[in-house]
Amino acid sequence: MPTLRQLYDRLLAAYGPQGWWPLLEHAGTNPTKTGSITGYHPGEYDFPRTPTQQFEICVGAILTQNTAWPNVEQALRNLACLDALSSDGLDRLDDETLRQAIRPSGYFNAKTRKLREFVGHWRMWDERIPSRTELLAVWGIGSETADSIRLYAYGQVEMVIDAYTQRILTHLGLAAPKASYDQLKASCIAGLPGDLVTYQEFHALLVEHAKRHYRRRPWNDGLFD
Repeated sequence: MPTLRQLYDRLLAAYGPQGWWPLLEHAGTNPTKTGSITGYHPGEYDFPRTPTQQFEICVGAILTQNTAWPNVEQALRNLACLDALSSDGLDRLDDETLRQAIRPSGYFNAKTRKLREFVGHWRMWDERIPSRTELLAVWGIGSETADSIRLYAYGQVEMVIDAYTQRILTHLGLAAPKASYDQLKASCIAGLPGDLVTYQEFHALLVEHAKRHYRRRPWNDGLFD
């Protein structure tokens, strides 16, 4: 059984820096060729560099709920074509136009409301970094989305847990099969260096590894089996 640090080191050696979160207007290429084709920034951890990029990451974190990233990217491009990747731009869209723009991401009725709710809070924060508690108070934002926004949009040291994380850690004996989100998060925090680079890369590397080895049972880990 590897330790979490050993898992992180092996994944990083296997796949290299992932450069998350992908951004529409950034020309960087994808180091692993899954998901988006461009927009990644491996080894550069000073993103987002503009409020527009920050807002795009927040919107993307909401739209990626229960869907694959290429679908989210299409929805984001639709919004960009409507000049709606900003709080003012989203407000200018009527609900039906917004629903059609984000349709590729699925659950577009619920996600339309989620984006409306988020924009209202975004304005109240007024460029201030929201706490995790404040994000969780927004209708439609749960733990994974809140942590993703904190980690990638605001550069806060916040561990993100998703279904891939649970699947891999359980398979490797690093987590109990029915561990909760908070329990998994606490275990990862205890077992890894508490810095932005490690947290961003660990989450992204687990996603990449899971796409390759954990889509269907029986799982063949590829690195530890």
